[in-house]
Amino acid sequence: MARLLIKMAGMETQVIHLKLGVNHFGRSPDNDFQIAHPTVSSAHCEIRLTIGGATIYDNDSTNGTFVNGEPVKEARLSAGQTVRLGEVELLVETTDVTVAIPKIINTDIPAPPVVATDGSMICPRHPQVVVTHRCTHCKEVMCEACVHRLRRKGGSKVLSLCPICSNAVELIGAPPKKKQKSLLARLGETVKMKLTRAIHLHH
Repeated sequence: MARLLIKMAGMETQVIHLKLGVNHFGRSPDNDFQIAHPTVSSAHCEIRLTIGGATIYDNDSTNGTFVNGEPVKEARLSAGQTVRLGEVELLVETTDVTVAIPKIINTDIPAPPVVATDGSMICPRHPQVVVTHRCTHCKEVMCEACVHRLRRKGGSKVLSLCPICSNAVELIGAPPKKKQKSLLARLGETVKMKLTRAIHLHH
């Protein structure tokens, strides 16, 4: 990132790391970079840093802003130049901007499943094992070894969860659950059975 070196008599050289956007310089503590020197104005100047480089703007300072000894109101900055605010010198070390683009590596996204000659799917994570489950949410397929098992605290029920999104998984090809008959339906069947039995006994 762009850097300036502040050189003041009797003081150790200070390094300033510019941020992208506007960087305010002056004697006031309200600035991004305070330069506590009597020849520096309260809001002396600003340096605007973009991807394209750095530009300095004088804020009508009392003692002026200079680049390589020349008074400026606005000037592009380059590495090696000297900026002077009042009697304080700043060396432009670099105006480079490094924009870090993070690499997105998602190791949780598996390869698509391979279909065997008999029509069964092979687990994306275990090449020798047949797929047995599928996630109800992200539709990822997996073998028995991939399924995450979680027992609820204080309960006996074991949850089968997807290793990708942690939602519930279901068996592939599992027979549909029989729908439980309502109480009224069961009562109706019981009454029907009793009536049928009574008719048979009557005959």
